[in-house]
Amino acid sequence: MFAPRTTPWPLVALFTAGYLAPYLLPTTVGRLDSDLPLSATQAGAVGSALLLSSATAGFVLVSRAERVGARTLARLGLTLALLGYGGAALTTAVPGVVAGAIVGGFGSGTATTVAATLIAGLGAPPARAEPRAWGNDPHRASTGGLLTVSALAGAVYLTVPYLGPGHGLPLAAIALTALAVWPLTGRLPAGTPVAPARHDKARLPHARSGLLLAAAMVCWSLAQNSLWGVSGRIGLEQAHLGEATVGVVFALGLGAGLAGVLAAGALGARLGRAVPIGGGTVLIAVCIALSASASDLGSFAAGEIAWNTLYPVVLSYLIGLAASLDPRGRWAVLVGSASSLGTAAGPLTGSVLSAQAGFPVMGAVLGAGLLVIALPMTAVALHTGGRPLLPGAIRRRGGHPAALVAAATGTPSGAIPEIGAPEQPVVEIPVEAAAVPAQRAYDKAGSEVF
Repeated sequence: MFAPRTTPWPLVALFTAGYLAPYLLPTTVGRLDSDLPLSATQAGAVGSALLLSSATAGFVLVSRAERVGARTLARLGLTLALLGYGGAALTTAVPGVVAGAIVGGFGSGTATTVAATLIAGLGAPPARAEPRAWGNDPHRASTGGLLTVSALAGAVYLTVPYLGPGHGLPLAAIALTALAVWPLTGRLPAGTPVAPARHDKARLPHARSGLLLAAAMVCWSLAQNSLWGVSGRIGLEQAHLGEATVGVVFALGLGAGLAGVLAAGALGARLGRAVPIGGGTVLIAVCIALSASASDLGSFAAGEIAWNTLYPVVLSYLIGLAASLDPRGRWAVLVGSASSLGTAAGPLTGSVLSAQAGFPVMGAVLGAGLLVIALPMTAVALHTGGRPLLPGAIRRRGGHPAALVAAATGTPSGAIPEIGAPEQPVVEIPVEAAAVPAQRAYDKAGSEVF
């Protein structure tokens, strides 16, 4: 897919362009509320419309990505993002801002769809044995993308408050990112990567696990972005902080997220996926409750920084888990689009809950929901993670058991049990004593010949 020993920076850049809009959601929604004649709930609804359009792109394009090609789709998505967000940034008419947000959201979703498909393709066995700088691990690619988007979003949060008021600044930042990434699409493959078994296009592997993960991701993302969509208002209204101070807290949180993603990348698959996903989700629930109940700078900063540290770490493992379900990337796109549905409902849900019951109650409700959905997500990670067929099975650098290596090098599929399948019982075969003299006679005859 990419040249050996070459880091796929165009893929990382495309990932960044697609994910930047959700990362800038608090400042985008907050400035819509303050700069335009919109209530807090209406501004949250605009943010939800943007993210819903992004999710729609994933569902629409998942079956067309192969036919259209990665490069063409990436350029289409970046063009829509540039025109949509750029147009919304330049107008003060509410209908124009809403239309631009929807068009830009579809562009972001298209870029994210291509990035997710290509990342999943990193986990497909190569056509021939050749080194890859990022190996066959989709988790490493998603980690690089999360690092880049976190760094860029942190820079925006640090600079935007000093550039003046107005709803257009964060939208313009997203549009300019799409413009900067567009020239790099020439290095993307003309078509999306596919698994060797192209004859079975209709069948999705791990159907139950994929559906369960997709359903859980809707709720998981909804909880995350319900908090993220109103975090700016929590800092301004409940913690009584200025916009510049809130921006610094967000930048510090995203910086801590960089450290968390680096740690996750270094850790890799040593702990598997179940522990980071299940344990990380439980810790995120605690952080959401703490941040939503913050009444001063200390508690607000502690909750937001801790949450921003954990969120991208768990997200990177979830992206890797979805990519591992299908090397052709279909589950990665579908699970990502399901996540975008939850993300889309997040700003509106957070606005409604906080308006009706207050920020602390909102945080308690979201935290309790995360504790519930941590169970099925952990179950999927355990079920699809597999384990070596024998206690001493040799593993490759990418974490694949030796059985998978053998299957990828031409061994008939029926000769290798599916990874994670129950181990076959060991049967002792008695050796009769009469076989020993025969073996000795054979050895003796051989020695006489030589």
